[in-house]
Amino acid sequence: MKTSGGSDAAKRRAGESAARTVDDGDVVGLGTGSTAAHAIRALGDRVDAGLNLRGVATSFASRELAVERGIPLLGLDAATGPGGVGIDVAIDGADRVADGDLIKGGGAAHAREKLVDASADRFVVVVDPSKEAAALDRPVPLEVLADGRGVVAEAVQAAGGEPTLRRAERKDGPVVTDDGNLVIDADFGTIADPASLAATLAGTPGVVEHGLFVGLADELRVGTEDGVRVTEP
Repeated sequence: MKTSGGSDAAKRRAGESAARTVDDGDVVGLGTGSTAAHAIRALGDRVDAGLNLRGVATSFASRELAVERGIPLLGLDAATGPGGVGIDVAIDGADRVADGDLIKGGGAAHAREKLVDASADRFVVVVDPSKEAAALDRPVPLEVLADGRGVVAEAVQAAGGEPTLRRAERKDGPVVTDDGNLVIDADFGTIADPASLAATLAGTPGVVEHGLFVGLADELRVGTEDGVRVTEP
């Protein structure tokens, strides 16, 4: 359920502007998606020019791009676990942004993204204007245990949502995450109280992680056709 919309130029401006804020010696969370990919490429260029940094990938795709661009990498546990070095800044995209809250998971990487983004000292969200809205109004991706998908679907319906198991586009069967789980897209329509829904979903047995990122963003960078708009939620 990847989101579309927004020009590549606008995405590139957002991603590259965030990459310019990284300091020498930083540990950087590397998000997933087309806008975050522009940030990773720009960070690779800065590494090639002599910047010292280490990245923490949030998905197979972001890891593959980071390796291609010559960015040294740390594992999730080495950065976020007990005794980990920590993450100075995470740069990541979003599928929908409203009042500083996000819906993520169009690329089915939201469990790892949330771990990295929430662990970072500073979480910078990079988007184009098509991702902005007055309220969160997209289906919420849920990474779920395969054997728990029925229980989760019932819980989503009880909470007023419509669950849909995400199907793969180029193979038979469902989408499988990097950690071997399934994805249910839960449509609640316009979400009036993201914090309350986030608590409900977090407490649902079988849900590994949900795609509501409430109160996590420290900075929003919106790439436009002629620049970048920077705000603090």
